[in-house]
Amino acid sequence: MDYEDRLGSPEGPRRVHPEVVELIDPRQPQQPYVAPPRPPKLRSRKKLALVLFVATCLSTFVAGHMMFRNDGLGTDTYWDGLSYSVPLMLILIAHEMGHYLQAKRYGVPASLPYFIPFPFISPFGTMGAVIVQGAGVADRKSLFDIAITGPLAGLVLAIPIAYIGVEQSQYAPIPGGVGLRFGDPLVLKWMYVARHGPIPEGYDVVLNPLLFAGWVGILVTALNLIPIGQLDGGHMLYTLIGKRAHMVATGLLWGAIGYMVYTHYYAYSLIVLLLLLMGPRHPPTADDSVPLGIGRIVLGWLTLGFIVIGFTPAPLTMSEPAPRRPSPQRVETDPNLVSTSVGVDLLARSSSHRTPERASSGTHRQTSNSVCSDGSATGGNQLRFSLSADSSQPAIPLRDIVPHTGWNST
Repeated sequence: MDYEDRLGSPEGPRRVHPEVVELIDPRQPQQPYVAPPRPPKLRSRKKLALVLFVATCLSTFVAGHMMFRNDGLGTDTYWDGLSYSVPLMLILIAHEMGHYLQAKRYGVPASLPYFIPFPFISPFGTMGAVIVQGAGVADRKSLFDIAITGPLAGLVLAIPIAYIGVEQSQYAPIPGGVGLRFGDPLVLKWMYVARHGPIPEGYDVVLNPLLFAGWVGILVTALNLIPIGQLDGGHMLYTLIGKRAHMVATGLLWGAIGYMVYTHYYAYSLIVLLLLLMGPRHPPTADDSVPLGIGRIVLGWLTLGFIVIGFTPAPLTMSEPAPRRPSPQRVETDPNLVSTSVGVDLLARSSSHRTPERASSGTHRQTSNSVCSDGSATGGNQLRFSLSADSSQPAIPLRDIVPHTGWNST
């Protein structure tokens, strides 16, 4: 139907709306259109990431093998190394991939995880991993999601692995001698009580590879949640309270230094040094005004609260052997050089001082005061002792040991 046919139709002619036309004043200078800057691409170092990943797998295997090679349980230490390395690496991979995938979701440039091997020096075999993220690209909401996803993903594996290790463990008396002991966070103590009951006095939990991997995973997660600088907790606290997070981070950092100096416990000195080099302040996001919503705010504070039950102030300590009781001294009765063992117990019963008769030929006679079987006396100063011949020990003159008891040796 053409335009003329439309005029004769019952509907009549249709009203046509003109297009929107922008009027440009030629007298005003026009600003050229500038496209928003694209996020800078990070240099991909896939080979370096792969090499560090393989090296960390080997270093954690060696750490597990060395930790349990002298456990006395008769298990295969190579299997123990794998039983520690594989669960721990799964926890670390889940943590780092949580950051990486969220960054890709929001279009924030991020590198692959760079795992940090730490063999022989550290009993853990690793110092975790890091991801390099493009600065100034993520806004408040995207930075919060990227920061919180890593710890939550790691805990999804760390908590069950630790509980399976607790189920396979048991209580045993604390052995004597010098050894390495691991401090337990509250969440693990709750697992011990829930599975095995309260820990008896003088007992401790027998460590196994799964429990050790879960212990390390919980510790690493709690350390990352500390709200300082570029740690996951630092990102989260900045998105929650803004620039006020700088005061909190600075106070926590100097508080940690003061704690180490006061307690002379320097296990966290390397981490504190790295935080000092990076600085406690957090840079602004691309847009600090983006709202988080009540759900994210509640989840953020609950996740930061995991530090209370997951952090261990003293994760590694050296146990010292119990002091030994001094052995009884060996003496002789001069002049026959009969070696004897003497135990002396002087009971003061009166203010007067009586001198017992002297001993001769390796035997002794009691004073006129009688001594009961329980050591009580009927009167006077009582001297309870025993002599036993032992010619294999060196002879010590009696006068050199107990001149103050009133004995006279010839």
